[in-house]
Amino acid sequence: MSLLTEDSLPISPARGGARPAPVAQPATQRMSDSYQAVKAQTCQQVIEQLEARGSTADKLGLGALRQEIEQVVTSRSRRGQMALNAAERLLLIEDVEDEVAGLGPLAPLLRDPDIDDIIVNGAGSIYVERAGLLEKVGTRFRDDAHLMNIIHRIVGPIGRRVDEASPYVDARLPDGSRVNIVIPPVALDGPLLSVRKFRMQALGVDDFVERQVMSADMAAYLAAAVRSRLNILICGGTGAGKSTLLNMLSTFISDRERLITIEDAAELQLRQDHVVRLETRPPNVDGNREVSARELVRNALRMRPDRIILGEVRGVEVVEMLQAMSTGHDGSMATLHGNSPRDAFARLEMLLGFAGLQNDIRAIRRFIASSVHIVVHIQRLANGSRRIVGVTEVTGLEGDAYSLNELFSFHEQPAMSGLGEFRTLSPRPYFADRLRDYAGVTGQPLC
Repeated sequence: MSLLTEDSLPISPARGGARPAPVAQPATQRMSDSYQAVKAQTCQQVIEQLEARGSTADKLGLGALRQEIEQVVTSRSRRGQMALNAAERLLLIEDVEDEVAGLGPLAPLLRDPDIDDIIVNGAGSIYVERAGLLEKVGTRFRDDAHLMNIIHRIVGPIGRRVDEASPYVDARLPDGSRVNIVIPPVALDGPLLSVRKFRMQALGVDDFVERQVMSADMAAYLAAAVRSRLNILICGGTGAGKSTLLNMLSTFISDRERLITIEDAAELQLRQDHVVRLETRPPNVDGNREVSARELVRNALRMRPDRIILGEVRGVEVVEMLQAMSTGHDGSMATLHGNSPRDAFARLEMLLGFAGLQNDIRAIRRFIASSVHIVVHIQRLANGSRRIVGVTEVTGLEGDAYSLNELFSFHEQPAMSGLGEFRTLSPRPYFADRLRDYAGVTGQPLC
């Protein structure tokens, strides 16, 4: 009996040294215990043959490794150890190659350009995010030991470690994708793995407008704001697209400027010639050798930057970042978790308190208002679409409250639908004089 049904499998051309177009949706047969057993036995035989010749998968190119796998599959089929049709044979060869030289069941998902996130909730449950919505896929790990083997394959090459003493870790794949791992005893139901995929081709402003993430008026204003060196804070929830938006806005920065980026996991794709990338380092197993974002921001100030771009403000580095914004490094940008501009300000105040700045609230707010010029609020809506739902200028303080000029918004109608329209709320930006040379804003309506 055949392991898989032929009509359920997409047939792609045979591979040489290059990967084919990814399988859009892994076949549900990959969920079966029989398929997992056949795959494990084939992998073991391939490894044994390589070891017998004193070779490893790392020493072979993809073409040579594929030939080895094809020989093993053909041999096992002739001996009657498995019955495969042409489509099943192709699927098995691809999966065995991923197991021997790649990241196992994660590999076809990582190759799929439509997938943004991969979430593994134990060996038997894998979800992906497509177009902002989660869906379960028809593939799995054989068991927890299989999943742990792939986890160690991820963290080993970058010198990280995950075990009972250190049950969670952040890592990065060679392609730049971010990975978070949590294992037992902290994860009660088995190892957990989350992958935020790295977008190989950064989106441009035209892509944002075409996909209705922002309106054309928003795009024109933000382009002028970046070029005129206004300090921009991007706020939004987890997965809203803050880093993607930050990356797009950076395209409006001149090539003549020296940029320093600071991130927990390097994912920005700045296209300028003069870019210095810095990345934080977590503490080792002894709790030493940590390099924090605050230390990197402090050091960046000594490196003659024109602008500092902070991937995410999440701790006491907020002090140095705001100081940089208000003391000669105009045009700096950062992201922050927050569900509205005012929520973002409250979070900045809280982080300043953690850093030891516990002056009167008016002094703290004056510090923030003099540092941040524009707050851009991006949100992922109920239907999975992402929208810039607000662009707000910070004009100062009125009493003890922030004075804001709301320029643009997205009005969702009906609620929870993801549908709606972009609106221009203010006909004249507060920074109109500063923007005049870049957007032709002379007091006339932007739209």
